[in-house]
Amino acid sequence: MTDASLEIRDPGTREQSLFDRLRGQIVEAKAKAPGFKAHLAGVNAADISDRAALAALPVLRKSALIEMQHANPPFGGLTTRPFAEFTWLFQSPGPIYEPGMDTPDWWRFARAMRAAGIAAGDVVHNSFAYHLTPAGHMLESGARALGCSVIPGGVGNTEAQTLAASDLRATAYIGTPDFLNVMLDKAKELGKELAFKTALVSGGPLFPSLRASYTDRGIVCLQCYGTADLGLIAYETLGEDGPNPGMVVDEAVIVEIVRPGTGDLVPDGEVGEVLVTVLNPDYPLIRFATGDMSAVLSGQSPCGRTNMRIKGWMGRADQTTKVKGMFVRPEQIAEITERLGLAKARLTVDREGEADVMHLAYEGDVAPEAVETAMQEVLKLRGKARRTDDFLPNDGKVIDDIRQFD
Repeated sequence: MTDASLEIRDPGTREQSLFDRLRGQIVEAKAKAPGFKAHLAGVNAADISDRAALAALPVLRKSALIEMQHANPPFGGLTTRPFAEFTWLFQSPGPIYEPGMDTPDWWRFARAMRAAGIAAGDVVHNSFAYHLTPAGHMLESGARALGCSVIPGGVGNTEAQTLAASDLRATAYIGTPDFLNVMLDKAKELGKELAFKTALVSGGPLFPSLRASYTDRGIVCLQCYGTADLGLIAYETLGEDGPNPGMVVDEAVIVEIVRPGTGDLVPDGEVGEVLVTVLNPDYPLIRFATGDMSAVLSGQSPCGRTNMRIKGWMGRADQTTKVKGMFVRPEQIAEITERLGLAKARLTVDREGEADVMHLAYEGDVAPEAVETAMQEVLKLRGKARRTDDFLPNDGKVIDDIRQFD
């Protein structure tokens, strides 16, 4: 069970505890994980006593992680136990491989669920993917740690999911922000009622208008922020008048905000890239660059939790973006361009109503239908294509995310 007392401890006590654990984790990682022995060569664990010392350590980026995994499969020598001892071996786009354990709440999402109001006795409908990627198992692990029953909905098959959630009287929803709206619309179409009172969403931005529509339907909807590599990073909390400002950082991570592409800290309040050190003895990622943008939100949360707050997800440090819970990367647009012999292509991501939409403008003598087919095959998402008679801007941008997150 998640220890709620950790959330209200003295900040100085928390900081000392985090760095005591981190020093022990560095010793363990260098002794048992050959990838970390090389990555942290020359680092003396005893010297890592505060954030200034942590900021001197090298950054671990996803690109380097992929290279390390290719050289030393499957986890790049970054785990402290043999890969065969892990319960699950996941694959995320990249491909990047992640481990998972069936020990209670291994990814720590129970803390975010409890903050959202999910509790023992709730029937939780989990619409995150269970196939290859870890999200479904990550959130289920947290729900089970709280004593909830779980409907493993997964992705797709909207009608079957909606019927199950209705018939089994699910009281809480976990999944992407958009799919909850899809389920509610499907229930109306089928003449069914959904009993959701609480929702915890992730995997994409929760737009204010969408959250307001859930509130109008009697559903308290909060969001959390995590990744397949790290588990929970931060989560919203509930106040008397709705969500409190910002997201509270989880008790088992150290979050830094740095200038994108560097490991240099930015002043509190300035937008930068999120680096995370996770205190997971099995997979102890240190200064892991998420590629996400955020900023420190000063002051303490009105809920009484004393940990650092961030402003939430504020876009990507690179051109990679997330659409309907799936990452879309510049390399994928390049693959479409090369496959079809296009001169140039530029993907625009926008919103229509309460749904993400994609439009690919391209230069080349190819039918839009062929381009749309390639988009579906490469991106695993549907989008529209448009051949342009004008030249696309010569600015190096291949993904233009014009959605508004405020």
